[in-house]
Amino acid sequence: MFFYFVIAALLLVLVSGLGYRQLLRGGSYTEREKIQNQRRLLVPGPRGNIYDREGRLLVGNRPRFAVVLNLAELREEFRREYISIVRAYRDSEKEGDIARADRPRPEQLERISRATVVGRYLDLVNQILGRDTKLDTRNLERHFAQQLLLPYILIDELEPEEYARLIERLPVASPLQVYTSSMRNYPYGSLAAHTLGYIVINDDIPMEDFPEESLKTFALKGTLGKDGLERQHDLTLQGETGGSIYRVDPAGFKIDPPLERHLPVQGSNLMTSLDLDLQQAAEDGMTALGKMNGAVVALDVHTGEVLAMASRPDFDLNATSPRITQALVDQLNDEGGWLNRATSGLYPPGSTFKLITTMAGLRSGALDPAESTANCTGSMKIGGRNFTCDNGDGDHGVLNLPEAIAASCDIFFYTYGLKVGPDNIAAEAARFHLDRPTGIDLPGETSHMIIPSTAWKKQMMTESWFAGDTANMAIGQGFIRVTPLQMACFAASLARGETTTVPTLVHEPDRPTQHTEPIGLTPAQYHAVLEGMIGCTQPGGTAAVLTTVKGLRVPGVHIAGKTGTAQVRIKEGNTDIAWFICFAPAENPEIAMAVAVEGDTPGESFGGSSYAAPIASRVLQAYFAKKSRLPAASITAAP
Repeated sequence: MFFYFVIAALLLVLVSGLGYRQLLRGGSYTEREKIQNQRRLLVPGPRGNIYDREGRLLVGNRPRFAVVLNLAELREEFRREYISIVRAYRDSEKEGDIARADRPRPEQLERISRATVVGRYLDLVNQILGRDTKLDTRNLERHFAQQLLLPYILIDELEPEEYARLIERLPVASPLQVYTSSMRNYPYGSLAAHTLGYIVINDDIPMEDFPEESLKTFALKGTLGKDGLERQHDLTLQGETGGSIYRVDPAGFKIDPPLERHLPVQGSNLMTSLDLDLQQAAEDGMTALGKMNGAVVALDVHTGEVLAMASRPDFDLNATSPRITQALVDQLNDEGGWLNRATSGLYPPGSTFKLITTMAGLRSGALDPAESTANCTGSMKIGGRNFTCDNGDGDHGVLNLPEAIAASCDIFFYTYGLKVGPDNIAAEAARFHLDRPTGIDLPGETSHMIIPSTAWKKQMMTESWFAGDTANMAIGQGFIRVTPLQMACFAASLARGETTTVPTLVHEPDRPTQHTEPIGLTPAQYHAVLEGMIGCTQPGGTAAVLTTVKGLRVPGVHIAGKTGTAQVRIKEGNTDIAWFICFAPAENPEIAMAVAVEGDTPGESFGGSSYAAPIASRVLQAYFAKKSRLPAASITAAP
């Protein structure tokens, strides 16, 4: 009877223990079992497309083909090959060809067997394609140890004809398969390269919403926006991660079919404000100049939407996909092609800045549109130095304000710049936000623009301000540094009679007109500025080519513009920056532009007129040609 009680007590303990393990701790053991024999395989979703404002594809995806080998289907072949190799060594030992001690270890024999089997499949692919690709055994072993659940890539980036040949020749049930993924495709090559940006391969893909986070995870490589819109809107463009959950055997090979499967989803599309036709016109204009560097920016005057943004030197975006080539990296390093000169190219604005000096003079009372004149004899003594007009070639005589703007007379602006004073000019430039970034929705915009003042020079250079500094500042030379985008925003603000334009690269069909601080000029004062800018593009003005050269005319459109040429010192010496800013139609502005070209010809009647203004003409011609033939209703984007 005693042992009955003992046995009953022991059975009770056993049943209690089993109940505790299976009922109370069952969930824990189930989770441990799941972690031990289940794996997640994640597949990134394709990126969303990027369109221009009319729904035309600027950036999309194209298929990328690779020959892959499903290692899980080769387990029996690996085992048979291993046995065959072991037998061969044993036979060699019996015949005395090798000593037993020289036989490789079992793990070495396993590696040899895997390489032999995979090599046979690679030979088959080489035979079909006429290639001579060699097996990278180190890569195979690394894949086997770290990414066994993923297919092993034998040959990547197949040509379309190779893909077709393999599809025709490979058996359906073969462990060899042609794997299709997506890679970025840029239909227009280098078009808007710095604006659109590019992507890089990324090992980390979004997986927050995918189930079973505790499982060991294998993931195909994803992408990450590296520059331009690809980077700025990476979260929007990123696809939704899909994938599968598999059971695996003790060796780590997956067991089909998957326990759970979720299809990847393409990312959201992005409609940009760029106009493909205007962008092409800007790029063609830059190309016509040969190897000169520079930038072009065109804005919608009312909304601030960027219609075109070009920077040279540029590069073929397709050379960055699926990964950027070393040849391209070396080329961009040599040419300075990484820099988006539209948003980060810092240049003295030259005579385009005379419009700022003009408004500072009008608002301070130093300039009167009806009364103020200056007699240009070609040079002027300031602070003991001789300052010339138009590189010493100018002798304009007596000019009023509109005439001085049209002819870009340095003597006129030296005279009144000294009366206005540097701090008033600096304050006016700051009122138009030329002293700070524009806030465009692009990464990498510089914040190092310079609008100097007496206090700035004292702080930065520990020197006093001289009259010669004021003279240089009045005509946009000296210490001033701005970007082409800033000057395009300035032109758009001036066109609206306001002080600020915030640019954007995202198109919204119903985006309202921007309204900021009024320009602060009387109608008569504003009319004098406008008259001078229109005169700049008429016969006798510094941009007269826009009306006197037939191929550069924009029929029926008055253009308000301003040329400029500024000299800047670079590593190789001095270079001239040819400028042209404008808006049109002058009476009711719709489009504003800034063009800056790193030229080699001094004088704005040469540089600004010959280099920068013709580029603007191409864009304006494209804009108004489209306007004359397109319906008034806004065009919606493709899905």
